[in-house]
Amino acid sequence: MLNKIQYKICFLLFLCGFQNAWSQKKEENIGTEVVNVVKPYTPSVSDAFKVKEIPIINDEETSKKEAIEYTIFSFPVASTFTPSKGMAANVDKEKEEKGFKNYFSLGLGNYTTIKADFFMTENISSTEYISTNLRHLSSQGGIKGLLLEDKYFTTALDLSYGNQERNRAWNIDLGYKNQVYNWYGLPENMGIALVDGINPQHTFHDFYLGGKIGLTESYFKEASFKFNRFWDAQGSAENRFYLKPSFSFDVMNEVVKTDFVIDYLGGAFEKDFNALSAIKYGFTNFGVHPSIVVNKENWSLDLGGAIFYSLDTENNKNKLFVYPKILASLKVVGDLMLFYTGAEGGLEQNSYRDFVNVNSYVSPTLFVVPTDKQYDVFAGLKGKLANTISYNLRGSYRNEKNKALFTANSYNQDTVNEAYAFGNSFGVVYDTMKTISFFGELNADFSKNVSFGINGTFSHFTTTFQEEAWNLPAIKLGSSLDIKITEKWSAGAHLFFVGERKDNQQEMTSITTTTTVYTLGSYFDLNLQASYQYNKRLGGFLKLNNIANQSYEKWLHTPVQGFQLVLGANYKFDF
Repeated sequence: MLNKIQYKICFLLFLCGFQNAWSQKKEENIGTEVVNVVKPYTPSVSDAFKVKEIPIINDEETSKKEAIEYTIFSFPVASTFTPSKGMAANVDKEKEEKGFKNYFSLGLGNYTTIKADFFMTENISSTEYISTNLRHLSSQGGIKGLLLEDKYFTTALDLSYGNQERNRAWNIDLGYKNQVYNWYGLPENMGIALVDGINPQHTFHDFYLGGKIGLTESYFKEASFKFNRFWDAQGSAENRFYLKPSFSFDVMNEVVKTDFVIDYLGGAFEKDFNALSAIKYGFTNFGVHPSIVVNKENWSLDLGGAIFYSLDTENNKNKLFVYPKILASLKVVGDLMLFYTGAEGGLEQNSYRDFVNVNSYVSPTLFVVPTDKQYDVFAGLKGKLANTISYNLRGSYRNEKNKALFTANSYNQDTVNEAYAFGNSFGVVYDTMKTISFFGELNADFSKNVSFGINGTFSHFTTTFQEEAWNLPAIKLGSSLDIKITEKWSAGAHLFFVGERKDNQQEMTSITTTTTVYTLGSYFDLNLQASYQYNKRLGGFLKLNNIANQSYEKWLHTPVQGFQLVLGANYKFDF
């Protein structure tokens, strides 16, 4: 490598020497030249300019965008691919149990008890149906220690016609019920000679006509009406009619509901308790209940109120009532715990029929007015302890004016008295009452064959005019257990407990009037039932009531039947 470099250097030097030797001529004369210098040379730098990075192009033709159109040439391509259809997984399902539209049940028991029930329904067309229900329950009585007859019976017939279409459903109902009871609850000091002249039987008749219509695609959601004609064998009669339409529509994604009510009541008793004059009563109540419902992910609110205008047609007195209607709920722990609170109120129309359904031993001499339920403020928790265990805890504070309380009628031992004027009937008094109550409930479905429930209500009453909250218990407990033992056998147990109540009664003589306050003892009632399904159509049942055989008093001087046994069978069928 070094030798090559040396060779190159020598070669270059040789070329330079040769060129110099070639260009010099010693004998040549090149002559002379005169050069005039006018100004010495002064170099300068011209002004520089910067070329713009984005030149402006004024050529309009160049700035125009060419319109480009795309065209897709599509043509069918034959395909033999066929996707496979999804197949549902096999699920073991229970055999569908055949249902029957009609059934008949008959049971017989001690105290010469007869219990019968017949139900029939039939489809007239794909949307129309008719149904019939006939019920009967009677007993010839036989309570030990009574001086008067204690038999009773109730027979009721209900007829219904209905039409169910895609966007509309409506039905018409017609019915009649006949009840017979006896005022058998005499005070202990009643003379036996006087008892022989008392006919304690009293009879009630109840006729009704009603209906309901519901629409799914309309602001008008539903409406119901009912007319009741209620009368007895003592010359008392009562008419009641109500109409309740309901509307619902959406405003800004929220539901606005408005319920209306027209409630008419008119009735009369032939005489008051002292047989001095007749009693007449009549009320027409107009009510409106608007509300807005807001539902969010974890909370909901039903905010509304109610306004009632009541016309006392017999006394020419009219009054306006305003009530709260508020309900709010909040999910504290999902579905496991829900907190709810609210305030409610309303004008509750009492009636002779309603009083009889609660206490069948009232006298036909009642003073009937509506109850002004001013407010009921409540709060509670409900939810699940497990998937199969639910609970509900609630506390409330309620204020009511004209709260109806049953109390025993006064009596004397005059032979000309009406059959209900011997201390063996009940009247109604009214009071302004405040009630603090606590309610708790627990329900559990341990399996599809075993279910259990227990509940209790604890109340404290504060009266204004009456000494006590007559015949209202401070404690009420209930429990139930239902077991399906096998496919054919099932059983159930029901227990309820009612705490002490108080009542008062006046005994009048020609000289003095004595008022006695009674304490009705607490009681519990245990009932058992068992049923056996022989086949799909035929089955049998056994009912045992008041197993402890307690002759407790639900009302003053009116002990109930002791241990009761009813054995019967039921049959299902189709036409």
